[in-house]
Amino acid sequence: MSSFLWLVPFSVLLGLVGLLLFMWALRDGQYDDLDGAAERILYDEDEPLDKPR
Repeated sequence: MSSFLWLVPFSVLLGLVGLLLFMWALRDGQYDDLDGAAERILYDEDEPLDKPR
């Protein structure tokens, strides 16, 4: 029973830390462009290193 008394506040603290990190990521713009990276991989803008002669 004594471990229960420190596990509950510890789990609430971990939940609050996770919520704060999620809110920080939202405010920082991490979730603004969810489709950008998925579409960007389809376009090849790089030129080949060896150009044919």
